[in-house]
Amino acid sequence: MTTAPALGTLPEWNLADLYSGIDAPEFAADLARADADARAFETAWKGGLAVAAGENRLVEAVRGYEALDDLTGRIASYASLVYAGNTADPKGSKFYGDVQEKLTNIWSHLLFFTLELNRLDDAVLEAALADPALARYRPFLEDVRKERPHQLEDRVEQLFHEKSTTSRGAWNRLFDETMAALRFEVDGEQLTLEPTLNLLQDSDCAVREKASKALAKTFAANVRTFTLITNVLAKDKEISDRWRSFEDVADSRHLSNRVEREVVDALVSAVRDAYPRLSHRYYRLKAKWFGVEQLNSWDRNAPLPTTPSRVISWDEARETVLGAYSGFAPRMADIAKRFFDDRWIDAPSRPGKAPGAFAHPTVPSAHPYVLLNYLGRPRDVMTLAHELGHGVHQVLAAPHGALMAPTPLTLAETASVFGEMLTFRALLKATTSQAERKAMLAAKVEDMINTVVRQIAFYSFERRIHLARREGELTSDQINAIWMEIQAESLGPAIKLAEGYETFWTYIPHFIHSPFYVYAYAFGDCLVNSLYAVYENAADGFAERYFTLLSAGGTKHHSEVLAPFGLDARDPAFWQTGLSLIERMIAELEAMED
Repeated sequence: MTTAPALGTLPEWNLADLYSGIDAPEFAADLARADADARAFETAWKGGLAVAAGENRLVEAVRGYEALDDLTGRIASYASLVYAGNTADPKGSKFYGDVQEKLTNIWSHLLFFTLELNRLDDAVLEAALADPALARYRPFLEDVRKERPHQLEDRVEQLFHEKSTTSRGAWNRLFDETMAALRFEVDGEQLTLEPTLNLLQDSDCAVREKASKALAKTFAANVRTFTLITNVLAKDKEISDRWRSFEDVADSRHLSNRVEREVVDALVSAVRDAYPRLSHRYYRLKAKWFGVEQLNSWDRNAPLPTTPSRVISWDEARETVLGAYSGFAPRMADIAKRFFDDRWIDAPSRPGKAPGAFAHPTVPSAHPYVLLNYLGRPRDVMTLAHELGHGVHQVLAAPHGALMAPTPLTLAETASVFGEMLTFRALLKATTSQAERKAMLAAKVEDMINTVVRQIAFYSFERRIHLARREGELTSDQINAIWMEIQAESLGPAIKLAEGYETFWTYIPHFIHSPFYVYAYAFGDCLVNSLYAVYENAADGFAERYFTLLSAGGTKHHSEVLAPFGLDARDPAFWQTGLSLIERMIAELEAMED
């Protein structure tokens, strides 16, 4: 536990539910067992899946594969969480790197399984699925089969896999460790990334400006490193995509998300068409509140001039979120409460700690963990609600097991954004002051713009970078120029993009770790807006249908889980429903000016 003035006692996670320490005998034993079991699995099943399918023994192989997935997932999750807790610790970094390398070697013995599954004739597999025990795994098997057009010869797949630790994995690690080591000087104090970004929401304009310039200075000093990382990873992806016959730069992400390209294209088109009605319109209004024609880039997320600033303690944040969850469904609050009671949350901001926030599902045989950098801002309360939504989702999906619990990214943001919306609505309902209501609405609109407009702008930026990289290496100036063009288009004329802002692409981790992930946030936000409209209009029975949606995990396509709510993401009107909620909130803010 960490005690911070005004924030109270902030919890630090207890990773002992996975392993008691990096030197724990049980960790070493599990790593050795994973290696032995993987080799035994390969000996038992490689080259024999067709025979096993004909003898109704394929389910034995699938269960063995699932057990190994859970065991290696537990090991990988622990190493990842230790590393995230302090990326600057040399011992922890070495531990993480060594574990990644050993797991890559272990999984080299398991690569054959999905490749061989995909060589089974459709008729043979379908006959085997007559066995009810195997039929339980139909969603997993169907997902594997979707990869068939992009599957390579076994030895090439092995090469791609084994080189991952010295290619993409190594560059990801370089990004993390470089970012964690950066320091930003504000008023003579050397700050890490998260506290510096936090200053962009300070009530004092001078503080925001200093923070922005400090960020710009350090980013510029390191831009060559981030440019190199970006160039290498974009080229690495282009090579993989070309070998796997993916047509579009984002097609591999769409496949992993189990979403059709035309659905994503419809989302992107709808949001970009709405820029003038959303971000341009809102920032014009906000500039008026600040008494200027244009807001400086460092004022984009500034609190309103009349908003009293206060620090929200951890205990208050906890009760706020759990209260909102309970108001929707006690079951939801009961699951979320375990994260607090059982120390599944790491909340303090520390030097070396991974920036941002996440909910790590670990494996179904354990439980999720949540990482925050809690600084007591209202947005931090929403982040807590967001990540706990992920956690609830992961707990509900876990019974499907390691192969089918993971949810495609397009649906993975559903519970998190819905948790935010519940918390926001509960707070808004309890507000009697017009000034407070205005501040809360403005903050929510800004969050939604950041989630929808900004993430689609990020997606557009990634597309431009990856397409341009196919023509050759990009200079820092070229990447900066693309960034500024995309930002100007999405934010609109009421935002003045200050000198130095051109390098702010460097700190976005999704560009490095999960190319094209970002549209999932916009997908989830618009989806939740539509879901919430259904909830408001027909609350009876909604919670049960909602828990069914979350409990599906990765077993159902987005069209299946949305059908009970009368929603269809393939319908262009679906996206307009989600975007119209943001428009209505902006209209309410405009009406307050009358």
